[in-house]
Amino acid sequence: MKVAITGKGGVGKTTFASTLCRLYAAEGRTVLAADVDPDANLGLALGLTEEEVNAIVPVSKMKELAKERTGANASNTFFKLNPEVSDLPDKLSRDVNGVKLLVMGTVDTGGSGCVCPEHVMLKAILSKLVFRKDDVVVMDMEAGLEHLGRGTASLMDQFVVVIEPGARSIQTYARIKELAKDIGVTQVRVVANKVRDERDEEFLRQRIPEEDLLGFIHYNADVIEADRNGQSPFDYSDKAVEEIRAIKDKMDAQHK
Repeated sequence: MKVAITGKGGVGKTTFASTLCRLYAAEGRTVLAADVDPDANLGLALGLTEEEVNAIVPVSKMKELAKERTGANASNTFFKLNPEVSDLPDKLSRDVNGVKLLVMGTVDTGGSGCVCPEHVMLKAILSKLVFRKDDVVVMDMEAGLEHLGRGTASLMDQFVVVIEPGARSIQTYARIKELAKDIGVTQVRVVANKVRDERDEEFLRQRIPEEDLLGFIHYNADVIEADRNGQSPFDYSDKAVEEIRAIKDKMDAQHK
């Protein structure tokens, strides 16, 4: 299973991504979680402390490694656009509660069209992840799919947008669905988080096609408390875990 999870900041995207990872890991699957959000906090949601998260160097900051893999140097303006990186996901990841966490980070390319060794290496690693045949790969993305090229995107099993019950969140889903179409992805699923009551559920059902709606995660004070205490929601809220488990089961059924 290869899943890209996206959505605006604050909607609960990382809570969903981390719990999904923990559920697959609990089944004995090899799970690699790629944190591709500039506001990287997937490690906290998986169970690391703030100090441990702050000590992780994102792949995007590994300039010397990027130069080594791409062949870039001060006297050479040319470098490999398809560097060998198949060993890096395992080498650079950190095990957290049975999940291999890979903090990708982002690269400031200095304007559109600018390509640097770090950017090339990030793209190459993301592309390699989708070929890990027997592994579960969960990418926690920012609110867009810009990190994924057409070839990588077409090999993903699921694109999931996490939204809240509100008009602006619905617009985000629609925009991401258009972006996905531009890179050859026709199926984009939705998980609705922070749902309070039946009115919220009806609001969402009226605006999201039934075949796109994976399910609801209801507003849960325990999840907020887990975040406040720097704990993984998987270890703090049985209700949230069970709701996400039901969504996972639906995703698995669609994948078969």
